[in-house]
Amino acid sequence: MEVLRSIYADLHVHIGCTDRGEPVKISASRNLTFRSIAREASERKGVGLIGVIDCHSPAVQEDMFKCLDSGEMEEAEGGGIRYRNTVILPGCEVEVMEPGGGPFHLLAYLPTFDAMRSWTEWMAPRMTNVRLSSQRIRATARELQSELLARGGLLVPAHIFTPHRGLLGCSADRLDARLEPEGIAAVELGLSADTAMASRLSQLDRFAYLTNSDAHSTGMIGRECNELELAAPNFAEWAKALAGQDGRRIAANIGLHPMLGKYHTTYCASCRQAVRDEAEAEAVCPNCGSGKLVRGVAGRVAQLADREPCEGGPARPPYRHQVPLSFFPGVGPKMRDRLLTELGTEMEVLFRLPEERLAEVAGEKLARMLVAAREGKLAFESGSGGTYGRIRN
Repeated sequence: MEVLRSIYADLHVHIGCTDRGEPVKISASRNLTFRSIAREASERKGVGLIGVIDCHSPAVQEDMFKCLDSGEMEEAEGGGIRYRNTVILPGCEVEVMEPGGGPFHLLAYLPTFDAMRSWTEWMAPRMTNVRLSSQRIRATARELQSELLARGGLLVPAHIFTPHRGLLGCSADRLDARLEPEGIAAVELGLSADTAMASRLSQLDRFAYLTNSDAHSTGMIGRECNELELAAPNFAEWAKALAGQDGRRIAANIGLHPMLGKYHTTYCASCRQAVRDEAEAEAVCPNCGSGKLVRGVAGRVAQLADREPCEGGPARPPYRHQVPLSFFPGVGPKMRDRLLTELGTEMEVLFRLPEERLAEVAGEKLARMLVAAREGKLAFESGSGGTYGRIRN
């Protein structure tokens, strides 16, 4: 009988630029390279399986080839690229625009370096600039889905509820309006939603939920992640976990408290104020009367929901709310480095170390807050309009 082990996985991390300094994700940190992501995940974060988005870029593929050719990394049995204690899943984020809705993002994952290069060859003539991240493709979502599956890939709609590039957030009321459900491996909830919210939509019952960081800087890697039970970290085992096959599974989803997400609450683009929960259903802003409302994730879920929270649906892995180190008052780069240097990985700091050990490095006040976060005892102010929420106390 195969022995399964617990592995943390973050399947949505962007590349800021290449080793030569060529930009890839314009809005991401230039410190995010293919190599630096692998090092951060393996040595500081404790993330054993990481989806590196933007591996479709030919410039990134040059960096990938160098890492493989030098022996610094190697292709893992079962799919993926191994670096020390971490296996990288080559991924890509693509923007699709179809009649009747706004643009939305899809995540595509391929098992091997060669499969990703084949994917790039298909996309290149359908994009203005295939070297950049999250570019719009001149193809329908179903065409993209078919081409990806033919190459052995897996498709995941990204941050599905967000008003900014979420399929259910701004493009359609149902996933099957854009994609073939049989070809969807999982859905990514996004930073402003959790399992309790998403489970109000019966259309999502058939899909696994993923909680990923969508990191644009190294510090954000792992701010949302998934605890998986696998025989080994690789593409094939991950695919089994998403399908719940052979005992492989998602043991837990670990994510931000939804109130900390940038799009949790509805926001007025005119007066730049968040709209309170009781006014979510209104067509105009209660503060200034403008109709320029950006519907928040909480409001959008309420619009699409066909049942109350915890009412029916399949059993789901537990959702553990997480407050990343960067959200705690007083944790800047120097304190973060000190915590990770003296205490271990961020996962150990957030979830495992006792309060007394934390206090030795972080001080008593921060140690108490870290433990309170584990116990769900922190209060928050909601994020909206592209601004993160924050700890209230």
